[in-house]
Amino acid sequence: MLLRPRPSFFRAVVPPPLTRACVPSRRTLSASAEAGTASPKDAASAPVPAATRKNPRKAGSPPMGIVKTALFLPPGVERDALVPADMVIPGSNIVVGPYAGDARVKGAEFVKSSARARDCPNDDRPEFAVLGRSNVGKSSLINALTRRKEAALTSKKPGKTQTINHFLVNKSWYLVDLPGYGFAAASQSARMDWSSFTKGYFLNRDTLVGVLLLIDASIPPQKIDLDCANWLGRNNIGLTFVFTKCDKVKKGKGGRPDENIKEFHETISGLYPDPPPWIMTSSVTGLGRDGLLLHMSQLRNYWDNEAV
Repeated sequence: MLLRPRPSFFRAVVPPPLTRACVPSRRTLSASAEAGTASPKDAASAPVPAATRKNPRKAGSPPMGIVKTALFLPPGVERDALVPADMVIPGSNIVVGPYAGDARVKGAEFVKSSARARDCPNDDRPEFAVLGRSNVGKSSLINALTRRKEAALTSKKPGKTQTINHFLVNKSWYLVDLPGYGFAAASQSARMDWSSFTKGYFLNRDTLVGVLLLIDASIPPQKIDLDCANWLGRNNIGLTFVFTKCDKVKKGKGGRPDENIKEFHETISGLYPDPPPWIMTSSVTGLGRDGLLLHMSQLRNYWDNEAV
């Protein structure tokens, strides 16, 4: 079966020179609304978009005081459109657009583990890659999204995922669990050159709709996460920042989740001409689950309709 080419979701621009806290300039699905049009605080107090109300169980609410940020306008929303507050997903900068659809997860099943990118499933189903630093909560997020306790096995030993793992959702699209990066405590034999292992997947996977780049909100921004975002941006690979562990405050490690997220936004704010999408989540309280699935549905539906 021939794979359809990926739509041009994200248009890259030349990134600035890489520094310690530098991520690339790059364009997202559409140009940004003016900064301050709506804030996460406004979104948190606004009515939840209709498609996210189906599973209110343990939904939680995002912390207040997050830095104001420009909105992410999905496909079908014009640059100068007036966006009602209730069309912004709570705890995010993501606007709900015309491609948003049924975001419910009706079933999920493990398909296969692949040691090499060329061994991944060879069909035309769209997919989202879940990526992040080891112990950021990748497996917990996948389990929360699919509502299966062991869809992706969690472990107290970071770095357990060593293969590309495909999970088929609703028999129509994939969640892909990728190996975590930055786990220095792994044995030398168990370590891998992360970039070489996944390079072929990212650069040649025509069915990749986008990357969910997980960022631990319970600790201050990490250089390794900025480096990863830099690499993805330089290679014109669309991403969504998914802030995990937004329910946790770690003693002695500095800052509440809202403070750490604010610092992260301030670090990257000058490097993106258009705002990448971001959302706050917690696999414990369910915060952000429905909103993230809704965001993924509109990207996926656009991909389904616009891919040729």
